[in-house]
Amino acid sequence: MIDIRLPGLATLSLFAALFASAGAKAAGTPAPLRDIHYGPGAEQTLDVYRPAAAHDAPIILMVHGGGWRLGDKAMARMVDSKVQRWVPRGFVFVSIDYGLLPRTTVARQADDVAHAIAFVQQHANDWGGDGDKLLLMGHSAGAHLVALLDAAPQRARAAGARPWLGTIALDSAAYDIPAIMQRRHLPLYDAAFGTDPAQWTALSPLAQLDGAGPPLLAVCSSVRPDDPCADARRFAARAVAFERRVEVLPQALSHAQINATLGAPGAYTDAVEAFMKSLDPALRRQLEATP
Repeated sequence: MIDIRLPGLATLSLFAALFASAGAKAAGTPAPLRDIHYGPGAEQTLDVYRPAAAHDAPIILMVHGGGWRLGDKAMARMVDSKVQRWVPRGFVFVSIDYGLLPRTTVARQADDVAHAIAFVQQHANDWGGDGDKLLLMGHSAGAHLVALLDAAPQRARAAGARPWLGTIALDSAAYDIPAIMQRRHLPLYDAAFGTDPAQWTALSPLAQLDGAGPPLLAVCSSVRPDDPCADARRFAARAVAFERRVEVLPQALSHAQINATLGAPGAYTDAVEAFMKSLDPALRRQLEATP
């Protein structure tokens, strides 16, 4: 387990300045491809942001948050800073929607993400991407879903997905579901995980850890009162027993800022990119070749 500590952004005014131009399309890049269906459901869609003349480009697949019942793949805080950072650096960026509570279940949400991984890998060449150089990223509830698939990648394999390079979980507070449900907790967890302890275990990344899976970076807010970094460290400690690589990256940022500021120039983005570089020599070359 590696526990990395870096300072957060100094002021909210700096945050505003960094994203004064948020939402603008990176110069010279094609228009995004919108609402591509990766499954038959109305919410099983994705958007693709790609560099001009992309060829064998690495892919970042983003899973939004929203308490398992809200959120959208096109939200500015989910997309803008990441697209502005990584598409000009030669990455294909894919942002997905998935079924939401109460119309579906969290288990089916995880299966939606698994099917999206498989679809993106199968169609990567259509967008100039390389399906074998895929990074999985999620925020909040999306971070729980990607951590669950990372802990138990056989779920993704059952949907047709191939192994991916690594996973970046942005401020999940849901690594150990049975522990959450047996202590005082927010009502949103009851809606997501119900009352059945067997279901808690099945949807718990910590409980589902096995002996093989992609490396994971657990970014966590060190200023939240519920201390998600403690949960992330317990997950990382459990991973050691399976010889799994899990790194913890605390940040003095709010839950929302951990998502919205990723991609802004600075120590936080540099640390996430250091993890990315460690996963594959091609990623290292690509990130280091672009100023």
